[in-house]
Amino acid sequence: MSWLSPRTSGTRVRPRRLRSSKFIRRLVRESRLTANDLIYPAFVLDGKDRRESIASMPGIERLSIDHLLAQARELVALGIPAIALFPVIDEGKKSLKAEEAWNANGLVQTAVKALKDAEPELGVITDVALDPYT
Repeated sequence: MSWLSPRTSGTRVRPRRLRSSKFIRRLVRESRLTANDLIYPAFVLDGKDRRESIASMPGIERLSIDHLLAQARELVALGIPAIALFPVIDEGKKSLKAEEAWNANGLVQTAVKALKDAEPELGVITDVALDPYT
């Protein structure tokens, strides 16, 4: 397979010859996955000193904010640059209008503030879906 290179006037590019040995393939590959490319998903619970296993995801737990902060320190030490928060809202705080989603002192808002205070360089991603709140 070959194609015309847009940078030269009609020169054919033949990438197959660039893949002839393992060394060359490693040298010219376009992507490499590192810890810097990862985003850690975190399931956040209200309260203190709480951990709940998630049966459908072995090894993954829902964590209260205090445990989440310890997890964040580990992520930063490992070079993982971001965490994505998924709230687990108590049934008593759910409503048809999802009012808890914009509560300034809500679970996600409190978790984001605590994470940024503890680990300012850690990127924090929040889920904008309202289903946890209804």
